[in-house]
Amino acid sequence: MALSGFLFLSFRIAQTLTLIPIVGMLAWFVHGFVVNNQLTPTFILLLFITSVLAAAWALATLVTYLRARHSALFVALVDLAFVGTLIAAVYELRAITNQDCSNFSSGSIYLSLGPFGYYGRQSGSDWSLHINKTCAMLKACFALAIMNIIFFFTTFLLALLVHRNHRDRDTVVVKKEYHSTRHGQRRSSRGSVDRRNSPRRSHHSSSRRYYV
Repeated sequence: MALSGFLFLSFRIAQTLTLIPIVGMLAWFVHGFVVNNQLTPTFILLLFITSVLAAAWALATLVTYLRARHSALFVALVDLAFVGTLIAAVYELRAITNQDCSNFSSGSIYLSLGPFGYYGRQSGSDWSLHINKTCAMLKACFALAIMNIIFFFTTFLLALLVHRNHRDRDTVVVKKEYHSTRHGQRRSSRGSVDRRNSPRRSHHSSSRRYYV
């Protein structure tokens, strides 16, 4: 296996291991909003959907790497699309970076967290009992998402490298087959020419010997 292929698989494993925690933590938030009949905020929903799709894609291309290697250009384009979507999700969640998780009781995210934030505290919801833990989970998701932006951009570059190596290998094989075919045709044509000329030579030599 080429170095680019080994690095591609390594980063795919890293993506899978870091995306699964994001999916798990944000699924808890989505479940809380659904149970309380409230709309999930965009900064949670966008990252959740992106993480689910990205984790499924990373796992699928990891398991079927040998098949995905033949369509490495398509894999690279999909990875680049995930880079853009993750950047958008991180941008939506950027306000969590200004929050103090040891005293999470203010800010736009705190007000829009529904049962997990201001509304939950005012109504005595069980979902807001560990409000500082909620803040820490969102910050962890934010950090893991930034890591995956780097991971997916790296696999985008590696997939392009795998595509180029695979294309060059196919080109070499085609050239070898072409040269071997040409060489075989030359040998066969020479053999046919020799077979055509051999009777004339033998006749000429025999007549010359007869003349002497």
